[in-house]
Amino acid sequence: MVLDTNVALSALVFAGGRLAPLREAWRQERCRPLVSADTLAELVRALGYPKFRLTPAEQEELLADYVPYCSTVRMPSRPPRTPRCRDPGDTAFLQLVVVGKADHLVTGDRELLRLASSFRRSIVSSRALLDVLGSS
Repeated sequence: MVLDTNVALSALVFAGGRLAPLREAWRQERCRPLVSADTLAELVRALGYPKFRLTPAEQEELLADYVPYCSTVRMPSRPPRTPRCRDPGDTAFLQLVVVGKADHLVTGDRELLRLASSFRRSIVSSRALLDVLGSS
């Protein structure tokens, strides 16, 4: 599975929040998120947003609770074609899903969720993923 930055951030930054079960799922190896250099760079950048008020040490600690549970996918020099996104930053997630042969792209981004019917891989909300994880 590929976790959009908003999903990974919520699971990491809000440890007692709605996505806490997702964090436990990757820790228990019930799921294995895929990352690429671009998607990981976006997560690192987002952890530094002032609204989270995380120190560099806290940011590193959160990454240390995520990255070891992920599989890194090396993107080809000619990435696959994907549907056009309003936010060009979302393209990296769609490409990662294709190259990594992920079952799902998990996102809270409405624009990405709207692409679900035209994309050859599953795009689901975090709520849908939690339902699946809860039943496994």
